[in-house]
Amino acid sequence: MKVLLAIGALAAALAVPAVLLLARGGEEVEFRGSRAPDGFTLPAFALRDDTGRTVRSDALRGKAVAVTFLDAQCTEACPVIAAQVGQAMRALGEDRTKIEALAGSVDPVHDTSAQIDTFLRRYRAKGELRYLDGTVAQLRPLWKEFAVAASQDTGNSNMHSAPVRVYDGEGRWRSTLNPGADLSPANLVHDLQAALKSS
Repeated sequence: MKVLLAIGALAAALAVPAVLLLARGGEEVEFRGSRAPDGFTLPAFALRDDTGRTVRSDALRGKAVAVTFLDAQCTEACPVIAAQVGQAMRALGEDRTKIEALAGSVDPVHDTSAQIDTFLRRYRAKGELRYLDGTVAQLRPLWKEFAVAASQDTGNSNMHSAPVRVYDGEGRWRSTLNPGADLSPANLVHDLQAALKSS
C-alpha cells in the first residue's frame, strides 16, 4: 500500500491542483483535488450496501458523489480514508442530503457483513459511508471501470487502489483526492460542495 500511496502522492503533485469550472450562473468553482480527466462519468452499477439496500448509479443523479475502494481487513490507508470520509460527511450540514459517499469492496471474499459493520463503526463511518459489497463477479466490472487494483487480486489487504473520486450531479468526474497527499475532511467537503455547484 505504501507503494500505491507514493504513486498517488506523486500523481497528485504532478496533476493540476485546482480546477476552475463555470457553474450555472457563471460562478467559478474551484476544486482542491487533482484534476479529473475530461469526459469520464460515473460508471453504471447496482450493488447492495452494508444495510442491504441496493445502490444504483442512475439513482444518484442530482447528487454529488464521493467514491472510493476499501478492504475491511486493511490496516494502513483504509482506516484513515473511512475516518476522514465519515468526518467530512458529518460536517456537510444542510448539503448532506444532496451528497453520497460510497466505498466499493476490493476484497468481497473476506469482507463479510460483520467485518464491514465492525470496520465502519470502528472508524466512525457507519451511516456516513455506504459500503458496497457483492461477489467477485459482481464487483470485478466496477474495478475495471474505475481502473482500481483490488486486494482480491494482489493477495494483500493493504495493497490496493484507494483514491477518492468526486462526481457532480450530472455524473461527471470532477476531482480526485489521494490519501497521504490531498485527502482531508476539509478538502473533501470543499470538493463535494463545489461539485454540487458545478452541476
